[in-house]
Amino acid sequence: MTAAPIVTRFAPSPTGELHLGNVRTALFNALLARRGGGRFILRIEDTDRERSRSGFTSQLCAELRWLGLPWDEGPDVGGPAGPYEQSARAGLHAEQLARLAAAGRLYPCFCSALELDVSRRTQLAAGHPPRYAGTCRDLSLAERAERSGHGRSSTLRFRVPAGARIEFDDLVHGRQAFLSDDIGDFVVQRSDGSAAFFFSNAVDDAAMGVTHVLRGEDHLTNTPRQLLLFAALGVPPPVYGHLALLVGSDGAPLSKRSGAASLRQLREAGYLPEALRNWLFRLGHTTPEHGLLGPEAMARAFDTAHLGRAPARCDPAQLDFWQRDAVRALSDDAAFAWLQPALPAALPPERARALALAVRANCVLPRDAAYWARVIDDTPPELDAAAVAAVQAAGPAFFKAAVAAAAAPDWPQLVASVKAVTGLRGPQLFKPLRIALTGCDHGPELAPLLQLMSRDSVVARFARFAD
Repeated sequence: MTAAPIVTRFAPSPTGELHLGNVRTALFNALLARRGGGRFILRIEDTDRERSRSGFTSQLCAELRWLGLPWDEGPDVGGPAGPYEQSARAGLHAEQLARLAAAGRLYPCFCSALELDVSRRTQLAAGHPPRYAGTCRDLSLAERAERSGHGRSSTLRFRVPAGARIEFDDLVHGRQAFLSDDIGDFVVQRSDGSAAFFFSNAVDDAAMGVTHVLRGEDHLTNTPRQLLLFAALGVPPPVYGHLALLVGSDGAPLSKRSGAASLRQLREAGYLPEALRNWLFRLGHTTPEHGLLGPEAMARAFDTAHLGRAPARCDPAQLDFWQRDAVRALSDDAAFAWLQPALPAALPPERARALALAVRANCVLPRDAAYWARVIDDTPPELDAAAVAAVQAAGPAFFKAAVAAAAAPDWPQLVASVKAVTGLRGPQLFKPLRIALTGCDHGPELAPLLQLMSRDSVVARFARFAD
């Protein structure tokens, strides 16, 4: 028999910008679906009425498309499993809640936030893990009516069966087992009548035919609750895999406070989608593939067996490594389009394009091109102490020879003229020339840069060290 196609989903809440953990989760789910010839669904979990914003939904859709992660079903695409905004699925949630209520699997809970907090603190003080104490579990109909009559709002809780053992095979962490007695009855409907995360998330996965779910390991303890819901609803659960969390290069959890950037910030800084995909692909996922991978090759190389359990360190140097590879892979037109916004608007298009192509290999981000734009204008570059020492070591006679050679039509002839007069070669010849022209001892090839400088500017840069 042919195995059913894999169906995965990414289900973000539109309550803020996409951070790296979200984006990696989306990438891995997309790759898992593509590798198996299945479907990748984008579902917007927008039931947090206070924090959800439509603007965030539009932004995250645009960011995912920019990154190269289109969805097979979801907002702006449609499909048989819609609607794809969870707020539009309230009817289905209510229907399934009614089924469980009719089966006696739910009960109203009138406990206030203060009462729940006191209960939690009491359990922690006694050395017990906090769980719902079952205060409202066995209220009689009269007691429920009395509390409701006094205007007390209620949630709905799921009756967790006692003495059960919930087991499942996790794609990352292997065999997992939880005791139901450690879980406690949990909320499936909020006091405002909306479905809680545990419930709506599970119901929507089932209704959409989701077969595999990759999500952060902070959801690992949610899984036994959702498996109980799937069993109560009589539907098969998806296969779960809980991804190791991302940490900073110092090993601390990623956060805005520690400098973690959102996808928007990385895009606006000039990081290329190819670089970000290849970097994220290797965060917590090992692969023998060492080169820059395109979407199809990446999908073929993705393997859940290669997902690690240890926290994955986000090293910015590794992102810059993949950025350099992605920049080298750009066409000339794409490289110019990438760097042009960082170049002076007054620079004529022909000169701007020539400069962009000359310096692209030395730019990790577009802002790096701004330095080289200053280098080719008529103002000699400022030198730091090390650079001053290097040109002083070359001596005035060296730069007098350079001034005389500045009339040469191109860089090779200029170098040859200075070499003929001074007898120098190698770094002793090239380093002082480069520093005098550009202000630093490394950078792009000088031949195309020299063509962009005026002859008077070249002479002036040499002449200031010839006395």
